Amino acid sequence: MPRAEIVNGSRGAKRQVRAASMARMSQDQPTPKDSPVAAPAPAAPRSPGRPPRRGSSVALALLLALVALGATGYVGWRQWRQDAGRADDSRSLTSLQSRVAGLEDNLNAVGNERTALRQRLNDADQVNRSLREEVLGQSERLRNLEDAVAQLAEKSLSGHDALLLDETESLLRMAKERYALFHDAPGAASAYAMADQALAAVNDGAFSGLRQSVQAEREALEKSQPARQAAQLDVLQQLRETLPALPLKPLDRTTAVASGAWARLRQALGSVVSVQRDNGAPLAVADARLARQLTALDLAQAQSALLAYDPADANAALQRAEASLAVQFDDTDRGVQQARTQLAALRAELRPTAPVQLGAALDELRNLRAVHALKPAAAASAAAPAHAASGARP
Repeated sequence: MPRAEIVNGSRGAKRQVRAASMARMSQDQPTPKDSPVAAPAPAAPRSPGRPPRRGSSVALALLLALVALGATGYVGWRQWRQDAGRADDSRSLTSLQSRVAGLEDNLNAVGNERTALRQRLNDADQVNRSLREEVLGQSERLRNLEDAVAQLAEKSLSGHDALLLDETESLLRMAKERYALFHDAPGAASAYAMADQALAAVNDGAFSGLRQSVQAEREALEKSQPARQAAQLDVLQQLRETLPALPLKPLDRTTAVASGAWARLRQALGSVVSVQRDNGAPLAVADARLARQLTALDLAQAQSALLAYDPADANAALQRAEASLAVQFDDTDRGVQQARTQLAALRAELRPTAPVQLGAALDELRNLRAVHALKPAAAASAAAPAHAASGARP
């Protein structure tokens, strides 16, 4: 409810209260007609406990005015609340109407898009059907082309596979002979690796199992070859270089100077008579070069045996060189002791190993090639009667 209406209502209530009070006051006062002409008589005294009538009417009028004012204010407040609620309801209704309108627009747009998508799906379905028919036709043509290419490739692949199989067979045979003649395990392992690569390029799947046999023999060759061949050759070369500086055993060993009569007597007799053993004695000074050369030859033979991958021959040569160092050279020298220790370590490393049995992969390859050589002949013999039968038909 507006504020101006509330104020006007309160003013009207005040005027009504004011008019009612004036009417009562006019009724209480005597009129000039009722009063006598004579002098007024003295008024009778009022009782002290009775209130004046005028004050009660005024209070009642004020109370009624307040009640009317409160009722008017409540009515105005209720009306204001109703107007405010109507305004909120109208705004909510407007917003709901706008949202409903937006939803209707969205639904219309979605419906249009759905219709367009359905149309596009129908078009795509038609295109897919036509493409499926074309693909089926192309696949049939490709199948025919593949058959033709396969027939042409069989001739070329047969020659290609034959060359690769010949190369594999030659490599396996060369590896076998190299290991048998020279004990060259690394060279044979390299030949087996090349044969494995040639087999990997073969297009026939029947030869795929042969690669496992080739790999097994190759691993056996790699395990049989010495792991520290270069280090062993370096040790032998160092021993050959330090051999000329190693001292030989002295011709007459000097004994410690002893005291006493027997010692003096022995020294006196030793200057007259000298007794020496001839077997196992060290070489003379003139023959020192011969002892060194023999030991150097044993070390050189051990080196050549290591290069030839012959651990048994190398071990025998090292044993002879170690015996020569023990017999001909001075055992008390530190260099001789170190050389003997190195030779013993080399002999411990050069343990004889069982030779690797090669040739299983080569035999398997030859058997497979023989079986494949029989297949075309059997196919040709089977095709000949069929061709004759087809030619005999009317």
